[in-house]
Amino acid sequence: MSAVIALVIFMVAFFFIATEKADKVKVVLIAAGAMAVLGLIPGAKVFFSEHEGIDWNVIFLLLGMMIIVGVIKQTGVFDYLAIWAAKRSRGRPYRLMVMLMVITAIASPFLDNVTTIMLVAPVTVVVCNRLHIPAQPYLIAEVLASNIGGAATLIGDPPNIIIGSRAGLTFNDFLVHMAPIVVLTFVVFVLFTRVLFRKSFHYNPDHVASVMALQERRAITDPRLLVRCLIVLGLVIAGFGLHAVLHVAPSIVALVGAGLMVLVSRTDVSDVLREVEWPTLVFFMGLFVMVAGLVHTGVISAIGTWVIGAVGDHYFGAATSLLFGSAALGAFFDNIPYVATMTPVVEELVAQIPDPDIGQALWWAFALGADYGGNGTAVAASANVVAIGIAARTGHSISFWQFTKYGILVTILSSVMAWIYVFLRYFV
Repeated sequence: MSAVIALVIFMVAFFFIATEKADKVKVVLIAAGAMAVLGLIPGAKVFFSEHEGIDWNVIFLLLGMMIIVGVIKQTGVFDYLAIWAAKRSRGRPYRLMVMLMVITAIASPFLDNVTTIMLVAPVTVVVCNRLHIPAQPYLIAEVLASNIGGAATLIGDPPNIIIGSRAGLTFNDFLVHMAPIVVLTFVVFVLFTRVLFRKSFHYNPDHVASVMALQERRAITDPRLLVRCLIVLGLVIAGFGLHAVLHVAPSIVALVGAGLMVLVSRTDVSDVLREVEWPTLVFFMGLFVMVAGLVHTGVISAIGTWVIGAVGDHYFGAATSLLFGSAALGAFFDNIPYVATMTPVVEELVAQIPDPDIGQALWWAFALGADYGGNGTAVAASANVVAIGIAARTGHSISFWQFTKYGILVTILSSVMAWIYVFLRYFV
């Protein structure tokens, strides 16, 4: 009975989030509170359990990167990059979108995709404002590109970190097995955006001429501060890349980097904290609590058990179920708590397979489904929520369905490509 109640609360909350009939932060707080009052979450463990509670690594990673981006913004570098991108693309909308997507996709495998969006989204808003074009299509395209590109490496997408840790997969394993299909998917996605966003490509030669006349170097307001910030940012990126060797969580790297950034910039801390997307952080915490209710009452594990029983020894069927099931479920539940919950189920399934190569293929199917499923809806991945928060603050609001109508199509396309790849590489 408790599982039914938890599922009903979650679905009602998701309905209000999807239809935007109420503020999403209020919705998740009310839903999380209802689950707590009804005893559907694991009591105080919701604040301490990695698998049945708030993932503080995600929260503090976001907080640290928001502070870092807030300081960097003061140097004017985002205006510089915006003018540079606009001039390089000569204001051509599709060319500009491709440039921004390529930058995002290249950065995402080496930063996590949330960090990449935090760095690229402000640039996008500025360049769109300069060209007097709507920023929403460009922000959506970047988020979709980041979720695809981030799938290529161990550190590119938070679900990969969880999967790699549980399955014993290394950074090089992800490069060898995930990068080829990610590159191919991204190329097809870039071509697809020409059709997907065709109604959004507006070219105004008058506004372009005014942008071409700008001198991007004049946008840098404090060159010395920019140098210090770039050094700290470089150290943070190196920390992300070496976190497995240093045994330091990415969230700690981000927080230390934020502290260093505030220290070297000598800025007022209160000014920096105003740049933090506090509603986004609260939304994530409430969402984690809601998912904890589904985990604690056995809803998600029941789904996993059913999958194990259904696939039996049909291993390609198991890979297919994991890939498309993860893409579908990951589109409706944030893919970080979803992966944290389902990883033990996949581990149990893999343990029953005598061939280790086939077992590893199931991990890759699971990772691809979860990563690509992050594009499914506006709340399916951390990067989506962060981008929508930035868009709202800068006057370019993106609704749940505005994002989702594009995300679902991209998820279907990328998932089918991943399914064909898994079949050809591991089962033929």
